[in-house]
Amino acid sequence: MANSVGVVATATICAVLVGEVVMHTKALGHLNIQWTPAEAAQANLAVAPASKDASPPSAYVGKGKDGHYWAWAEVDGHPVRVLIDTGASAVALTPEDARRAGVDLELLVYNRDVNTAQGITHAAAVTLGHVSVAGADVSGVEALVVPKGLSSSLLGMSYLGRLEGFEATRSGLILHP
Repeated sequence: MANSVGVVATATICAVLVGEVVMHTKALGHLNIQWTPAEAAQANLAVAPASKDASPPSAYVGKGKDGHYWAWAEVDGHPVRVLIDTGASAVALTPEDARRAGVDLELLVYNRDVNTAQGITHAAAVTLGHVSVAGADVSGVEALVVPKGLSSSLLGMSYLGRLEGFEATRSGLILHP
C-alpha cells in the first residue's frame, strides 16, 4: 500500500506541475495503469483511491492550460489523444487515430455530412468496440471518421451520453461511468 501511495503522490505532483491532471479510481483499490511511465508522464495520469461504495468510480480530467479538456482515451485497446467536446454529437476520429485504433480505412464509406470548424465535409460511420477515459468505460460507441477538418479527435456525446453523467467544474471534468 505504501508503494501505491507513493505512485499516486508522484504522479499527482508531476501532473500538477504541468497544469493538467487525469485521475481514475478502480474497484477494490487496485492500481491498473496500462501506460508506460513515459506515457503516463506525457498523458499526466494519476490514480486516486477507490470509492468505498459499490458504485463505479468516477474519472477526473483536468482542464488544460488552453482551457480545454484533453485526455488519453483507450479506443479498442489503443491510446488516442482526444479533446472532450460536449458540443460534438459523436466521437469524431481523425484518419490517423482511426487507423491507430484498428479501423480499416479502405472499407469505409464516407456518406455522412458533418460540420467542422473548416466547413462541411463527409465522414464515415463506425462502431468502436470499447472506449475508456481514465477508467470510465463504454462499449459499442458510435463514431465518425472525419478525413478533413479536424486538428484532433473529439470525444463527443456518443460516448459522454452513455455515461451515468458528467459534470464540469472550474478545474476539470468529472465522468461518472
